[in-house]
Amino acid sequence: MKKDLISIQDLSTAEIEGIFQLTGQLKKNKAKFSKALSGKTLALIFQKPSNRTRVSFEVGMYQLGGNSIYLSPSEINLGVRECVQDVSKTLSRYVDGIVLRTFEHKNVLEMAKEATVPVINGLSDFSHPCQGLADIYTIKEKVKSLKDVTLAYVGDGNNVCNSLLYTCAKLGIKVNVATPKGFEPQKEVLEETKKIATVFNDPFLAVKGVDVIYTDVWASMGQEEEAQERRKIFKDFQINKKLVGLAKKDVLVMHCLPAHRGEEITADVLESKNSVVFDEAENRMHVQKAILIKLLK
Repeated sequence: MKKDLISIQDLSTAEIEGIFQLTGQLKKNKAKFSKALSGKTLALIFQKPSNRTRVSFEVGMYQLGGNSIYLSPSEINLGVRECVQDVSKTLSRYVDGIVLRTFEHKNVLEMAKEATVPVINGLSDFSHPCQGLADIYTIKEKVKSLKDVTLAYVGDGNNVCNSLLYTCAKLGIKVNVATPKGFEPQKEVLEETKKIATVFNDPFLAVKGVDVIYTDVWASMGQEEEAQERRKIFKDFQINKKLVGLAKKDVLVMHCLPAHRGEEITADVLESKNSVVFDEAENRMHVQKAILIKLLK
């Protein structure tokens, strides 16, 4: 049976560890895997614009000896020009896997249900599993052990936050989530991750003594009309020197990018010695290569 990656919940702890192990091998010996997906083709259906997701998947497939086809919003106009069901069934006749980057999570669920090839969630309004896996892999590279790590997520309880919580729950990493009141992660996510998650409405309490500080934009794609109001609500949740100073001295600072410098994170923190933001961005490609091999080979 085919395997999809729609949410971190689709993976067992052992499967996550297997992806991380393969990622390490891919980073050490790129040439060894240069024909791993020879003859395979990946369709990239993007309803949202992208830098890291598109480039990392396209370059990753190329490095594995495969091919990718980018399908922009105007080409398919998913759900308008053609329904998800028909796109899924048609593409399954042509390609070996599908990456969907979409607004509504229900689109990924429907595509996975109808497609006969593996479907990977490249981002939805509920989940961003590839980002979550790359984030924790990056932490794993930087620390001796994940056993006693505490991560503070500061900002909007969004799709990235959800995937971080799910990944950390699978691996036993404690997470302090700091959001303004009313912007906490969904109740179902908090219920499913209650063993590792603690919610704060004060970012200064959340980051005290932590190993990792993570943030994301205050207004995601599709929330542009709310951006001005959100700046007022989130102004005390900025990752700056004062906030970072409350964490451990060697705290890792993370951001999934794109960043709005001077809003959710200051430029000096983003460029500081504590920042692993660009290692994190690079690891998107390496982790996704491991995912592609696991699902497509």
